Amino acid sequence: MPQNEYIEESIKRHGRRLDHFERKRKREAREVHKNSQYAQKVHGLKAKMYNKKRHSEKIQMKKTIKQHDEKSAKQKDADAVPEGAVPAYLLDREGQQRAKVLSNMVKQKRKEKAGKWNVPLPKVRGIAEDEMFKVMKTGKSKSKSWKRLVTKATFVGEGFTRKPPKYERFVRPMALRFKKAHVTHPELAATFHLPIISVKKNPQSPLYSQLGVITKGTVIEVNVSELGLVTTGGKVVWGKYAQVTNNPENDGCINAVLLV
Repeated sequence: MPQNEYIEESIKRHGRRLDHFERKRKREAREVHKNSQYAQKVHGLKAKMYNKKRHSEKIQMKKTIKQHDEKSAKQKDADAVPEGAVPAYLLDREGQQRAKVLSNMVKQKRKEKAGKWNVPLPKVRGIAEDEMFKVMKTGKSKSKSWKRLVTKATFVGEGFTRKPPKYERFVRPMALRFKKAHVTHPELAATFHLPIISVKKNPQSPLYSQLGVITKGTVIEVNVSELGLVTTGGKVVWGKYAQVTNNPENDGCINAVLLV
C-alpha cells in the first residue's frame, strides 16, 4: 500500500471520531461567512478571479434550481385541449399538461457524473501486490530488485512507447496487452468485439487504474460508435463504460458487460 494513504487506512480500521459529522456540518455552515469575509477583504487580480468563479457558481446553482422548479410545472399545450362541448367558463382556457423538462439526456449525464450504475459485479476479490507484480532482478548485483513485472492483462493505449530500461519501474509484457474486448449489451442480448479507449477504474487500487491493469470487476471505456447508439439530441454516442466479468489473464480475452 502507498505510504501516503495512512489516514484512509486508519479510517478503515478504527472508523471516524464520534463528532465527525457534527464538526463537518458546522464547518460547512461557517464556510459561507468565511467566503463573505474573504470576498470583502480580497482586492486586485485575485478579487477579479474570485468574483468570476462565484458568478459562474451562482449561475449554475440558479439553473439547477430552475430545472427542479420546472420539473413538475404546468405548461400550455394545444394538443391537450379537450374535444367536444366545453362549458362557457372554460372557453378562454388553453390546454395544460405537466411538463417533464428534465429530459433523459440530463438525467443520463447526472447519472454518469455520479457514477451510480447497476454494475454486474458489485463485489470483487481483492488481489495482493505479490500476486499482481512479480519481482524482477536487474543488473549484475543481486540486490537490485526494484523493478516489477505485471502479471495481469493490461491496456496501454495508442502510440505507447516504453521508457528506457534504466527508468522503467513497471514492465507490462506484450503478450498480456489487450486492445479489444468482447462487450455484451444487456438489453440487446448481443455481443460485440469493440476497441478499448481507456481503463476508467480498477477497484483494487488507483495504481492499477493508472497502469491500465485489467482484472475482474474493472470498469473500462469502449468505443461503441459502430453500434449506432444515439442520444436524445441525435448525437452519436462514442464512448461508453463496461465492466469486465472474467479473468483475462486466464482466458486470453476480455469479456465485459455494457453499463446502460
